Amino acid sequence: MNDPKFKYPDKASYKFVTDYFSSKGVEADDIASITYNIQRNYIPNLTLEEVQKAVVDVLHKREVLNNAMVGIVLDQFASDHRLPEPLQSIIEKDSGVFGVDELIAEGGISGIYGKIATTNFGYLDKEKHGILKELDTPTDGSVNTFLDDIIAAVAAAAGAKIAHAHA
Repeated sequence: MNDPKFKYPDKASYKFVTDYFSSKGVEADDIASITYNIQRNYIPNLTLEEVQKAVVDVLHKREVLNNAMVGIVLDQFASDHRLPEPLQSIIEKDSGVFGVDELIAEGGISGIYGKIATTNFGYLDKEKHGILKELDTPTDGSVNTFLDDIIAAVAAAAGAKIAHAHA
């Protein structure tokens, strides 16, 4: 039931997502670095400050936060072995044929920002720039199946936001 008195917790959602990123060693500057590196060849006067602002803007979008929260919780549950089988094993092993992690990230985060973001996401998902490589191959036993794709999607979306602003 939709409660008309419910006030959507945007600030709490943002804090939940960014606190989780921080707990995994990911800051907005890390995402901005990825975005800057994929956009700097197309926008000669691009500044890191502009990229950082775009990343923060993307991270404040409700749809981005909603999708990020779902992926984060699935990673947390998988890390704690709290998912039913076979889902636990699929997420824990980051099975290449699962695809839900990419679907949430691409469709629910980068896809909001159009085709540039979608192609940026595909590139980043394949190439694993910056912190993405570390997240994709955790050495501490944690599960980051969704997290690496969420970070790639945010970086891709910020890149598209910048590209559109300079078009």
